[in-house]
Formats: sequence, C-alpha cells, structure tokens
Amino acid sequence: MNQSIVRTTRKPLAAALFVALVAPGLALAQTPREKALEARVADLERQVQLLLSAQQQQQGQISQAQEQVSQVQAAQAERPVVPAGKQPIQATTVTPGAAPGTTFKFGGFIKADFLATQTGDGQLADDATGRALYLPGQTPVHGAGGSGQRSDVDYNAHAKFSRFNLGVDHVTESGDKAGALVEMDFFGNSLGNQTATNTYGVTLRHAYMYWNNWLAGQTWSNFMDAGSLPEAVDFVGPTDGVLFVRQAQIRYTNGGFSVALENPETTLIGLGNSDRGSLPDLTLRYGWKGDWGTFGVAGLLRQLKVDNTTTGADATKAAGGLTLGGKWVMGSSDTLHYQLTGGEGISRYVGLGITADSAYDAIRDELNPTGVMAGYVGWRHAFSPKLRTNLIYARSDYDNESAITGNLVTKSVQSIRGNVFYTPMPKVDVGAELMYGVREIENGNKGDIRRVQFTTKYSF
Repeated sequence: MNQSIVRTTRKPLAAALFVALVAPGLALAQTPREKALEARVADLERQVQLLLSAQQQQQGQISQAQEQVSQVQAAQAERPVVPAGKQPIQATTVTPGAAPGTTFKFGGFIKADFLATQTGDGQLADDATGRALYLPGQTPVHGAGGSGQRSDVDYNAHAKFSRFNLGVDHVTESGDKAGALVEMDFFGNSLGNQTATNTYGVTLRHAYMYWNNWLAGQTWSNFMDAGSLPEAVDFVGPTDGVLFVRQAQIRYTNGGFSVALENPETTLIGLGNSDRGSLPDLTLRYGWKGDWGTFGVAGLLRQLKVDNTTTGADATKAAGGLTLGGKWVMGSSDTLHYQLTGGEGISRYVGLGITADSAYDAIRDELNPTGVMAGYVGWRHAFSPKLRTNLIYARSDYDNESAITGNLVTKSVQSIRGNVFYTPMPKVDVGAELMYGVREIENGNKGDIRRVQFTTKYSF
C-alpha cells in the first residue's frame, strides 16, 4: 500500500520541483501566461500536501491495526488449548431468555427391563401395570380377583421407565439462589400396542421451581425419604413397605428442617377417590446426615373427606402418621437401608396405594380410617467397585373393620428380593433380580407372585 502511494505522488512532485527551479528566472516577466503557470504551481503544491497527509494517516491506521492483532494473538496464546474433538457445541447460551450467569443441565437414563412372572392364585391381566413393575395390591388372591390356579410364566419387555430431565440454576451477586427442574418418563398410557409400535405417553414426574429456601411445584412428598431407598432392579423395590408419593406442594427448608403443604386426595375402599378435601396435607421432616449415613423423622397430618351426591356419603375425619428411617454406612463395603411407618388414614402414601385410606360407614355416616404399619430393610454389599448385591425385605399390615370393608380387602403384603448389579464402565449398569411376594386378604386367603427380572441402564 505504501509503494502505491509513493508512485502516485512522484509525477506531481517532480513537476513541482522543476517549476520551483525555473520560477526565479522568470519572476521578472509577469505575463498572463506566467501568472497562470504560478497558479498551477500553487495548486500542485496543495495537492502534494494533501497526498502526504493522507499517507501519514494511513500509516497510523495500519500501525493501530497491527497493534490490535498482536493483542488478540497474545490473548489467544494465554487460553488453554482445547483438545481435538472437545470443541464447544455452540458459542452462545442455550437459555437466551434466562438471567445472565444461569447454568443449564440435562440428564436422565435409558432403561430396558425384561421380566418373567408367575402368580400362584390366578393370572395378571394382559394390560395390568403389575406386569411392568411390582404392585403388591395387584397380586391375585382367590376370591379377590384370583382364580385359585397357578398361572403360566408371562414374559414382558419394555423401556418405558427411561427418563430425562432439564434444569436451570442461577446465583445472583448477592447470593440469592433460584432455579427449576422438570423430569419426565414414558410410563404413560399406551398410545400403540405390542403388535408393532409399543408406544407410550410421556408422563410428568417432577416440575418445580425454587427460590432460596422455598420450593413450589411437583416433587417427592416431604413425608417421603427418597434417599433411603435401596437399589433394586424393579422400578421401586421394597414397594410393600415404602412411602412413595410425588405431588404438588409448597415447601420451606432450613437446614435439616422442612415443612410443606401438599395436594390432598382421599382414597376410599369401594368408592374410589375423593377430591373434596378443603385443607392441604401438612408434612414436617427433620433429617441428619454425616459420614455414618442419614437419618430422618417425619410427620403427616391430613383431612380425609368424602362428599358424594350419588351415594349420599358425606363425612370428614382427621388422619395422620409418623415415619423414621435412613441409611447406615456399616463399613467401606456395606450399607443398611431401613424405614418404619405407622398411622391411620395414610394408606395412599404407602406402596403405590396398596389399599385405601379409609372405608365409609354408611350406617354411622362416618369415615373409618385404615390403620397401617409398614417398613422395609435392605442390605447392600459391594464386592468391588464394579460388582454389588442387595438383599431387601418389605412388609405392610392393615387394620380393617371387616364389618364395613368386607373380608376381601388386603390385610397384609410382603416380599423379599435379591439382586446383583455389574457396572462394566461408568454410567452403565446391568442387573438381575429374583423376587417373591405374598398378599393376604381379610378372610385369610393368600396369593403369591414370583418374578425374575433383568435390566440394562445407561445414565447421562
């Protein structure tokens, strides 16, 4: 660029110098032609000055650009070198509508289950949920849905418990925290059939937001301790004696203490569900944790209510219960998981609704809450970082007023299971489990279920 400018200025400059040399000799003769020549010389001098000024300006811009390039190169040299194949997926945020500094997370797992089931007192229906996971209340018993004859072995395979979740978290400069999470799986109603598509609907598991100590939305009940659950191939595992509920709530947490107002729902023997409660379920929990494990105590206070214009049932009753449990780290390779729960009118919270919260006494026009005692214990042993086993026993007993409920309602359920898991590489699990369960109804009849289940799981 500099050489081009110099060539451009050479001819006018040479002409100007020539005129400057001969001008003194002609100064005495001021003819019109000479005056025109002087004007021309003056114009040429002005053009030369303009060209020289432009050249100096361009040289300054070039120097400035070279300095900026040097600064960028120096900044890039200070950054760590990104290994090949590890380049960022994108240069801009995936949450453009979020507050600056918000982090985004995506996770879940792909899980496939393969089950072989045999029942001793009748066969599970073709579309029964109990063929995809263990539901103690669906175990056939003669007189209560069972035929009294042992079934053949039924084989089922599915991937409907695969799930994914999306979450955001944000921390302000002042230390305030806020965020949200939504999680879904595919345990919804069948949208196809097993002939070809095996399609299932996406279902909502968790959907909540939090702000500092407050949480609002759907997640695990505050009455439940999800962290104390032992590892199982089955969807839940110790279903007979576990607390297992997800529902909408408003929760406040401070340290180990938490209190929540949760969605109410009353389940009734023979009358289905009643959504007539005028008060939310109140739950309180306090937990401790350390190197030794975890331990928690929780209470539930709720209102049972029915208002059915068809049957004429109209009654209200207070109900509640207590639970304690946790996880005890017995050593580097052994852990004990346990829980014990008792109360009246809290059956909806136990075992995925093994029986109902209450029966309705039409003679006295009042509710008769179901008493329940439930629990489980699970022992986990790790043979190595890649190989582990679990032995789990669970049970729940129900106090029914048979004069009101009849003698075909569930009196007790129990199960024992043993499993083994192998992790050939991080995030990959392969497991097998053997389970045996028994259900007893009020008249003393019993039915059993046997199941062998295999699973594969990849978490991300």
